[in-house]
Amino acid sequence: MSDITVTLPDGSELSVPADATVEDVAYEIGPGLGRDTIAGVVDGELVDATTSVYDDARVVIVTEQSDEYQRVLRHSAAHVFAQALQREYPDAKLTIGPPTDDGFYYDIANVDLDEGDLETIEAEMEAIIDADIPIEREYRPREKAFSKYDDNRYKRDILETEAADEDPVSFYVQDDFEDLCQGPHVDSTGKIGAITLLNISSAYWRGDEDNETLTRVYGAAFESESELESFLERREKAKQRDHRKIGQELDLFSIPDITGPGLPLYHPDGKKILNELSSFARSLNLEAGYEPVETPHLFRTELWKQSGHYENYVDDMFLLDVSDEEYGLKPMNCPGHATIFDQHSWSYRDLPVRYFEDGKVYRKEQRGELSGLSRVWSFTIDDGHLFCQPEQIEQEVTHVMDAIYSVLDTFGLEAHVALATRPEKSVGSDEIWEDAETQLRSVLESQNIDYDLEPGDGAFYGPKIDFAFEDALGRQWDGPTVQLDFNMPDRFGLSYTGEDNADHQPVMIHRALYGSYERFFMVLIEHFNGKFPLWLAPDQVRILPISDDQLGYAHRIKNELDDFRVSIEDRAWTLGRKIRAAQEERVPYMIIIGDDEASTETISVRDRKEREQQDVDISTFRSHLQSEYEDKRLEPDFIDMN
Repeated sequence: MSDITVTLPDGSELSVPADATVEDVAYEIGPGLGRDTIAGVVDGELVDATTSVYDDARVVIVTEQSDEYQRVLRHSAAHVFAQALQREYPDAKLTIGPPTDDGFYYDIANVDLDEGDLETIEAEMEAIIDADIPIEREYRPREKAFSKYDDNRYKRDILETEAADEDPVSFYVQDDFEDLCQGPHVDSTGKIGAITLLNISSAYWRGDEDNETLTRVYGAAFESESELESFLERREKAKQRDHRKIGQELDLFSIPDITGPGLPLYHPDGKKILNELSSFARSLNLEAGYEPVETPHLFRTELWKQSGHYENYVDDMFLLDVSDEEYGLKPMNCPGHATIFDQHSWSYRDLPVRYFEDGKVYRKEQRGELSGLSRVWSFTIDDGHLFCQPEQIEQEVTHVMDAIYSVLDTFGLEAHVALATRPEKSVGSDEIWEDAETQLRSVLESQNIDYDLEPGDGAFYGPKIDFAFEDALGRQWDGPTVQLDFNMPDRFGLSYTGEDNADHQPVMIHRALYGSYERFFMVLIEHFNGKFPLWLAPDQVRILPISDDQLGYAHRIKNELDDFRVSIEDRAWTLGRKIRAAQEERVPYMIIIGDDEASTETISVRDRKEREQQDVDISTFRSHLQSEYEDKRLEPDFIDMN
């Protein structure tokens, strides 16, 4: 049997026998690595150590020191949960139990659980972990697998879909428990270390709301108790920063049942913040040479069929019949922008042509996946599309990324960068995709930007560079994106006249600086814990007269600060209560005025960090506010104003 060649993470090539497994590759590299091998990553897919490799595969060995190890451990924790559950509830039907960023979840049927039952199941899980039970992979004939799940139609469904071409079929066994699974897993339950069960929710089988409802149990899993305790502390802090909680406290937005799920309403104070975000994005767009456009919420589905969205997005679209014609609420803005470009004749001298729009879009997410502003049916993208010559790609993508980093710097956010490549469901030739991915990789590497590779996570029409925001608690959220598209210009027949007087096809670049306003707003609420910088704060300054005697002076001050959002607290409260209310509402600055201030026509200034200055001239404070606003400082800058 001839040898095959695999590529290692450092780019070097290794010759191994044609029937070699991931573990065999590790032993070829060195016996120590072979002994330490837990799993592998083959062409971006996490696999068991016993999985065979193939010619030209890119192979990464996973050990306990690898980033991927946590995912392996958490997948094993899901199996420990399933084993404990079936010991306590033998009639429970198992469905799927994948790992998550902090642990796992398992969807189950034929069992009625409440939060009080989790303690008993968790105790059994700990007993299984303490027993340090070996976890072994076995292969069963397909017929025997079907026989085992004769009374579990969910597992049979998996056998008929994901495992349709497999015979024999992969199982993982630990003592009295076995589960249909591709793995990978740790070699024994004792490796898991520390677990806890978090909560119970509902989920639809296969994520389809037309299917039956299952019980979903979430858990957390770590190698050590200290890591678990740190996670639980972060989780508690996250609860305190939950944008839904703060949004209600500060009266920013609501999603009432009567309006429908995933359809947020923005209250006056929330809209003030959104207006500031929109104004900032607009300034960056105009500075970069983008022109504003506007497209309707609704189009004939002929447009979506031409763009490719219909065949790839129809299940996520809101469709309606109008006079026997099918229309759809737009899930994306790009076909409208491509159509605007197509209404004109262009020369190479005109390119790049750049459009931007705060475009409302609609996507029919499953109801069970909707969550506050993080996942909604209706959202607004700070969308931009530019049309350029192929040789302008690197320059234009670089400019877009400069704007994204400007956003990150302005809000004090960190971001993780990833290159997302061709998904299974996509349009266009292999050559087009390879060219597009090479172009984006070239930009990242020329800018010396560290990035991860996300195989299969690209848009259906092209690869993309994704930025994931990291908030104050270290959590990551989808944010800005740059997407290279060779397909839509072809589908729309877009062209420009080149220097040779012949027609050429432009390249279309999709980009968003925030991602969507909804998710970015959510990130900011939680990142700042509702304590927005002055330039974003819906109430920037609150005037607190000690008594009604100073109300006239309070209105004079408000008029002199008319460039800012200023309110007067005129309720018949004590000064202490007025200060507490302003603190609770996260107002950046308070102006306190009594008889002394009114008589000297000065003010006392207090910020939300409880710092205070007296005898401040109003014009001096106005200049201070102006400077802080224009600089978009993240915190009140309480310099000496005397």
